[in-house]
Amino acid sequence: MALQKGDTAPNFTLFSSDKKEITLSDYQGKNVVLLFFPLAFTGVCTTELCTMRDDIAKYQNLNAEILAVSVDSLFTLEKFKAEQNLNFELLSDFNKSASTAYDALYADFVLGMKGVSKRSAFVIDKSGTIQYAEVLDNAGELPNFVAIQETLSSLK
Repeated sequence: MALQKGDTAPNFTLFSSDKKEITLSDYQGKNVVLLFFPLAFTGVCTTELCTMRDDIAKYQNLNAEILAVSVDSLFTLEKFKAEQNLNFELLSDFNKSASTAYDALYADFVLGMKGVSKRSAFVIDKSGTIQYAEVLDNAGELPNFVAIQETLSSLK
């Protein structure tokens, strides 16, 4: 069943593009924007993450950390982060555990690929409760950035 507002955010530990273990519960006491995106170096994913990069000050002013997750390897994410000058953590869910826990996984994607993260956005409050959940079936759509920011504003 899909996660909804009021649910406890499933905890996870993933490796970042910097080869560090990142655990969601380490962000307890902070608001988190958790993004799942299909694949690095693709058009819509690049637009999504560069939009977050360009608006980082808005999210910092809303007391939020950004974590972006895909099933790409951490080596791919390292190159993607460097090329796009991304200023937040990219996490590799290569084994698909977090994407599965958040019900954010395409069974079938383009070109015969299976098990790719669905474009999704979650706002998790300081206590680890989901305050906003958006899982998109169409990978060509972007998350609702306005709704994400409004949710964060309501948490201040």
